Amino acid sequence: MKLIGYLSLGYPNIKKTIDIAGVYIESGIDVLEIDMPSKNPYLDSEFIRNRMLKALEVSSDYNEYMDAVLYIKDKYPNQEIFILCYEETVKEIGVSKFINFMNEANIENMIYVGGNDKTIKKRLIKGNIRLASYIPLNLNEEDLDASKLSNGFIYLQAKSDDINPKYPTLKDVIYYLRDNEGKNKKIYCGVGVKTLMDAKLVKDAGADGVFVGSTFLKLHSDMEKLKSTIKEFKKIIE
Repeated sequence: MKLIGYLSLGYPNIKKTIDIAGVYIESGIDVLEIDMPSKNPYLDSEFIRNRMLKALEVSSDYNEYMDAVLYIKDKYPNQEIFILCYEETVKEIGVSKFINFMNEANIENMIYVGGNDKTIKKRLIKGNIRLASYIPLNLNEEDLDASKLSNGFIYLQAKSDDINPKYPTLKDVIYYLRDNEGKNKKIYCGVGVKTLMDAKLVKDAGADGVFVGSTFLKLHSDMEKLKSTIKEFKKIIE
């Protein structure tokens, strides 16, 4: 099972987050999830929104963010990376330029946020980018239908009070997806995973990986604690 650690690129500045990426990787993270900060991160939590907006106050040049990712990938060529990017940010960068960046970095997987433009989605897929599909625990029909058209992994909500009565537990939902929309797709769980017990719940439910965000992000001022916490999460999902 993979441990996926979220890194808000550019907060407090790009150089610092490059250094933190190294700490994540050297502490045993399996996948590094890196965001491209959005000018309107409306689907993210207030905590993540603030980090993105403050990053853009320091640098609004997306070339610098792409160069940072390329630097990380060059330094750690075997490191698996997911890129999180809003549709509006892809448009601002330029679709062709974004695809070229992903291919140059040899990054296949993308969490494409707020993506309603089917033309852009088709171009990204044609450009060898695998787009993840987000599915909430309540198995919303609209999201399930969208998942069928996705060529990437399933990003499954890990915790919620809004559940599907037919599939009341995370394990039930994962079993359902593996028999239906999730055939031949990896299922990674996130949203609400904050503690070691949350991560163990995801593991016991049979997921292929777990996303950890704010728990790691809040330790960026204490590198030793960050290292030990990453190792603890790795151990509990082994």
